[in-house]
Amino acid sequence: DVPAIATSAVLVESEQVPEGTKLIKGYDFENGVDYNALLGTYLTTGFQASNFGRAVEIINRMRSWRLSDELLAQDANANDPENSVEQRSSIKCKIFLGYTSNLVSSGIRETIKYLAKNSLVDVLVSSAGGVEEDFIKCLAPTYLGDFHLKGRELRSKGLNRIGNLIVPNDNYCKFEDWIIPIFDQMLKEQNEQGVVWTPSKVIHRLGKEINHPDSIYYWAYKNNIPVYCPAITDGSLGDMLYFHSYRSPGLVIDVVQDIRAMNSEAVYAKKTGVIILGGGLVKHHICNANLMRNGADFAVFVNTAQEFDGSDAGARPDEAVSWGKIKADAESVKVYADVSLVFPLLVAQTFAQGN
Repeated sequence: DVPAIATSAVLVESEQVPEGTKLIKGYDFENGVDYNALLGTYLTTGFQASNFGRAVEIINRMRSWRLSDELLAQDANANDPENSVEQRSSIKCKIFLGYTSNLVSSGIRETIKYLAKNSLVDVLVSSAGGVEEDFIKCLAPTYLGDFHLKGRELRSKGLNRIGNLIVPNDNYCKFEDWIIPIFDQMLKEQNEQGVVWTPSKVIHRLGKEINHPDSIYYWAYKNNIPVYCPAITDGSLGDMLYFHSYRSPGLVIDVVQDIRAMNSEAVYAKKTGVIILGGGLVKHHICNANLMRNGADFAVFVNTAQEFDGSDAGARPDEAVSWGKIKADAESVKVYADVSLVFPLLVAQTFAQGN
């Protein structure tokens, strides 16, 4: 006879799986190639494909939410025009989109530009590189290289490598030639008109000045989408401000006004959703603003960072819940993936689908 200990260990009786639990099933290529249907099966494929599918659901919830979805408070005046169904149906979830600079260097720039051009997100947050690289690409191209190109050889040729992308150093020289006269004019307006410049006002002005339909920030300017960049000096923009401070000292950029404005974006929103591509500063800046309202209602993180080292980039949404940056009952997911692979697909399944 089979030992009882073996049978009891191997043939453990299962509890009933809750009714309605999704079954694992992938795409059947016998039906031909239908990319929309293929991506639709990600939710039931398992692993990060299922996280991707969940991200699609959450982003579409951000997009579809209206204040009229919520019950009117018992003590609210139903006769107040502000509480009418029509008025409440017009109030949408405020969507914050954050992204790191390398994504603007890459072709993800065009996906972000699409969102800004069509006013599909409400607030943008980027690092300095994510601002300057957009303008630089309007002046000169970035090229496809290779991850294994030798740094010593590239340096001798004046070529800068971003992963497997190549940016000629001349691009930054062209950037200097374009931006320094704008800084001169900004300094003049500061001194003669009392203009107080903030990072978001600087980016708004640069978006106006670039006047180029390929630019994320041109469309942010046109559609009045605020762009926050708390570390605006940490990149080529900072280099240009450094050089300008010697040539024409005195230009001041006030970060305090922007932290108040950024936090107010969250505090006065009825509902907030956050989509954060990558980690670091942009992730924390968006989450911390949402702390001021006791947390975001929807959250989608996409990055490859792990949490074992305690980094903010690696932290899952649940860690943000502990800080009050995401609500305890929020809909949230982290997709562990390279943004360049999955974000265009996420947009294809959400924003690009129309209303």
